[in-house]
Amino acid sequence: MAGKGGATPATYSPSPTTDKKKPPLLKEDWVRPDGRGFHQCRPAFFRTGAVNAASGSAYAEFGNTKVIVSVFGPRESKKAMIYSDIGRLNCNVSFTTFATPVRGQGSDHKEYSTMLHKALEGAIILETFPKTTVDVFALVLESSGSDLPVVISCASLALADAGIMMYDLVASVSVSCFSKNLVIDPILEEENCQDGSLMVTCMPSRYEITQLTITGEWSTPKINEGMQLCLDACAKLAKIMRSCLKEAASGSQE
Repeated sequence: MAGKGGATPATYSPSPTTDKKKPPLLKEDWVRPDGRGFHQCRPAFFRTGAVNAASGSAYAEFGNTKVIVSVFGPRESKKAMIYSDIGRLNCNVSFTTFATPVRGQGSDHKEYSTMLHKALEGAIILETFPKTTVDVFALVLESSGSDLPVVISCASLALADAGIMMYDLVASVSVSCFSKNLVIDPILEEENCQDGSLMVTCMPSRYEITQLTITGEWSTPKINEGMQLCLDACAKLAKIMRSCLKEAASGSQE
């Protein structure tokens, strides 16, 4: 493995076990397990060029959540006999056997694969590679919460590293709802106890949402608050991603 870009973790917080046991979240002095504020994200670390054999790749580390994404193509589609003016995007998300606290449960995640495809498809200019396919393989090395948002952001960076034409980078952030409190970038312990979750995937420069996922019961004001928190964090996360690409480009020219 070789690395380029993304020297140190950077923060991007917005401006101001399987048991469903409820932690004391309603107490005024409740503190998040990792000590962060309710609206404070984990430090984000990115590195491109993590897999030499791939057309493009990226590694992401958000706290203890670690993901690596490889992109292959554009290459001739297996369904080439069916002519198409636009290219095809294939996405696969899988977990290593040691990714979760319960060992030996690594496998493909079909739901995440579908959601990754939906999140990226609207950002890729598919017309630039007709009759060909781009394959995106995401591997969760360590699962510690907010896995899908990290996978989506890392995959977007890997596509850019592969030189795939895109309208904009795609960034993704999620929040968990605990009664009246919204907690951004939740870890696994928080996700296991949440009342609901909201994930926003967007193209920050265009201020366009490519995917919005909501689970649980939310009031309209809470949805608006959660979306604004995520959009703000996505814009700052995208700046970190662009910095990683700039560092990689300047490093390759030296």
